[in-house]
Amino acid sequence: MMNTTNLISRKSLADEVAEKIQQQIAFGTYKVDEKLPIEPELMQAFGVGRSTIREAIKILTNCGLLRVQQGIGTFVENATGIKEPLSQRLKRADTKDLDEVRQLLEMKIAEKAALNRTKADLVKIQEWFKKRDKAAKHDLLEECIDADIQFHIAIAEASGNEILIDLYKSVAIHLRNWFLEVYKDTKPFKETSHQHKQLLKSIEAGDAKKAWNNSAKILGHISQ
Repeated sequence: MMNTTNLISRKSLADEVAEKIQQQIAFGTYKVDEKLPIEPELMQAFGVGRSTIREAIKILTNCGLLRVQQGIGTFVENATGIKEPLSQRLKRADTKDLDEVRQLLEMKIAEKAALNRTKADLVKIQEWFKKRDKAAKHDLLEECIDADIQFHIAIAEASGNEILIDLYKSVAIHLRNWFLEVYKDTKPFKETSHQHKQLLKSIEAGDAKKAWNNSAKILGHISQ
């Protein structure tokens, strides 16, 4: 069994409150340099506890949207050009947008992996392919999804591009939750087992063009 702790991400109350405050600012309810209501009023307005409000304020402060002046209050710092962390942005991403980013990343990491993979990388990719295939055959959906994601993460790591690796891992957190929602059984994973095997072979062969094309075939099958 793999440890999936680092892949699980669920939207917290603080995230939801932060989104609502952000929307209010975007709609002009609160303007730049305007002071937000005090904590008890925000608690009542959103129906949450003090710790949730404080965490939501912290999220928006880290984004550059709010500023906290000790002893005075919390003010709107910026209403446009919010510097929202990628992890936070991905939490509220539309599934179509998320899938498009995933497609671009998976084709590129496959191409780069074919050029830069090591023997150790190949062993890891092979291991996750076998786990994916085994879980699919035994109709173990959650294990199959986890193995599928780890298979592609292993390919990302084989790419040798640290930015691509970090980007794919960030997206993978949200892909897992999405897959758990849309897939009801392992049939789609069984149907793409051959394509995944071909992708693995093209990476082993160091054929970047085939790796790109095989990745595109997988994504094309899933999107149909």
